[in-house]
Amino acid sequence: MRTHDFLRLTGSTLGAHRARSLLTALGIAVGIAAVVLLTSIGEGVHRFVLAEFTQFGTTLVGINPGKATTAGTSMGMFGTERPLTLEDAQALQHLPFARAVVPVVQGNAEVEAGSRRRRTTVNGVGPEMPDAFSMRVRSGQFLPHDDPTAPRAFAVLGSKLRQELFTDRNPLGERITIGGNRYRVVGVMESKGTLLGFDLDDTVYIPAARALSLFNNDSLFEIDLMYAADTPVEHVVAQIREKLTARHGRDDVTITTQQQMLDVLGSVLDVLTFAVAAIGGISLLVGAIGIVTIMTIAINERINEIGLLRALGARQSQILSLFLGEAVVLSALGGLGGLALGVGLATLLHALLPALPVHIPITYVLLAEAVAVLIGLAAGVLPAYRAARMDPVEALRAE
Repeated sequence: MRTHDFLRLTGSTLGAHRARSLLTALGIAVGIAAVVLLTSIGEGVHRFVLAEFTQFGTTLVGINPGKATTAGTSMGMFGTERPLTLEDAQALQHLPFARAVVPVVQGNAEVEAGSRRRRTTVNGVGPEMPDAFSMRVRSGQFLPHDDPTAPRAFAVLGSKLRQELFTDRNPLGERITIGGNRYRVVGVMESKGTLLGFDLDDTVYIPAARALSLFNNDSLFEIDLMYAADTPVEHVVAQIREKLTARHGRDDVTITTQQQMLDVLGSVLDVLTFAVAAIGGISLLVGAIGIVTIMTIAINERINEIGLLRALGARQSQILSLFLGEAVVLSALGGLGGLALGVGLATLLHALLPALPVHIPITYVLLAEAVAVLIGLAAGVLPAYRAARMDPVEALRAE
């Protein structure tokens, strides 16, 4: 059988049963569209979360008090270990690769300006925080380089907090009260948005030493260190650990690199993307069952045709190829329709809900079409094999 005759016979068979062919292809199309739509949402969330973390750069190291693990046994992030101090942060500044060292104290307090008051996040930090976290001051300046243990009572407002407390007035030089203590506003930060639900603009920054006193803490929440990009991260971690071990008498801190967090987060999000694709793949299974059903019905209706083809000299392999070809064409057309439907729905969803991160992954799109063809091939094997094994004489006798 020539290729031209094979294609014409396959096309005419599908065209003769348009409604049945359309419904079969529709089953595959719905499955492919579900896969494309769900993976687009999953990939969009993946990229959004990674972008949120990498906006602060990838050369950051976080040092927390206490060992997260000791001899393979969880000990908790905080414990009875020696606390991290401002003196520890000062010592880390002398490391040759350190570009910025930021002591961090976090808490919540009431901020008052005139007759307006608001409870918000208070971040006690060092003057190098904008450099370490790629943040910019919109007006005024950030916290100055004072004596770390006795800094002046200065404050820098996030853009949202500035709007809530001062509306259209210029806050620079104004006095505010934080937790009952008076501070002078020296700067306002540019808008940074949210990070995993935390509003980075609804906050106030004060010197770390004053935050320790405000919240009655004797330990920093964390020390963040930004290192030179050309320094191997293993060397950075080893030097930090050596420095703090010498100061504390033992290794009692947990060091987490930005790359470690990104690797763990990336692996979790990869699993999430695969999981939503698998959920969409369930509908592909339904489509495969539809192809098996339709092809079985088609064979029962075309027994005489099969017998005639065999009587005219068609080999078993040609009969097998003919029915497999029909199954593959049906699934391929359904796959293409599903791709168009899935991409269209993803685009429409993003247009209606701009806040929802949607990204159409080309790899998954191509993989979905390949899977559609493979499903057609696999679903058509059994019916096609049955057709190829028919006895031509008995097939011609069939009514």
